[in-house]
Amino acid sequence: MKNNNENFINDNYLNYVKSVSPKTNETRSLIRAFAVGGLICCIGQGLRYMFQYGFGLEGDELSAYVSAVLIFLGAFLTGLGVYDRIGKFAGGGSIVPITGFANSVVSPAIEFKTEGYIYGLAAKMFVIAGPIIVFGVASSVLIGLVYYGIFNIF
Repeated sequence: MKNNNENFINDNYLNYVKSVSPKTNETRSLIRAFAVGGLICCIGQGLRYMFQYGFGLEGDELSAYVSAVLIFLGAFLTGLGVYDRIGKFAGGGSIVPITGFANSVVSPAIEFKTEGYIYGLAAKMFVIAGPIIVFGVASSVLIGLVYYGIFNIF
């Protein structure tokens, strides 16, 4: 059981953190996140229409081209330092779309490039995105096995 001195220290710390933390306007943050995330998705939809009607692509090929261009744009804007400014403005709205994934791969690589190509770029590139990739692959294999097991019985 905590004594009164520990409660006093915790309360003082919490009050200090509250006093020095910047105040956020949640409504403005939500609107910015929605607007920027929606804009990124609209750009993706525009690319889809361009590749579909302009170049005649369909199906998986169409999806692959749109995804590749969005990933390239996210990585390119991160390299220029533009995506960081978009992230500061939009918050979570810039993280959710596919461009945010590209940003999460490129940012650590840029940050650690001074450590060399192997330990800096290659090793640090997947610090943030690596667990996501591993979890995605592992869960898709598990779901595939369940799907295969269930539908192979019938």
